Amino acid sequence: MFKEINIKELNGNFVKMISEDWALLTAGNSNCFNTMTVSWGGIGELWGKDVGFVFVRPQRYTYRFMEKHERFTLAFFGGECKKELSICGSKSGRDIDKIAETGLKPISLDGAVGFEQAKVVIVMKKIAYQDINPKGFLDPSITEIYKTNDFHRAYVGEIEKVYIAE
Repeated sequence: MFKEINIKELNGNFVKMISEDWALLTAGNSNCFNTMTVSWGGIGELWGKDVGFVFVRPQRYTYRFMEKHERFTLAFFGGECKKELSICGSKSGRDIDKIAETGLKPISLDGAVGFEQAKVVIVMKKIAYQDINPKGFLDPSITEIYKTNDFHRAYVGEIEKVYIAE
């Protein structure tokens, strides 16, 4: 169902994959996890490691899973499943069972959770975090995103595995 590849072999435009097609950020394990839609993030190299970085606001239910668990995944669906991803981005796992609501099929990948419908799943180990500090905003328009001062926490994850659908 999935084949492991090196991150450097991944085809596609990552900016489009995350900003236009969206992704699911999932933290936890197969026994207990939460997923949320993300349209911000990145993939690159930092500290001599292949990494991904994601942003989660403290009030999001996924935040507690990111804090508690060592691994997380980003699952990409190639623009498909927009309806399902919209639900995962607009509804809280505190209030609904997102899996039942969307029909997404979770799978265990190296102790983390991905989804059968995904085209790409990246498994990462959390290696750093940093709370966004508005004192560092050089562009004043950024403050408009944070009208209630609910600044994101940025997580950096070392890429451990990349899986593509076969």
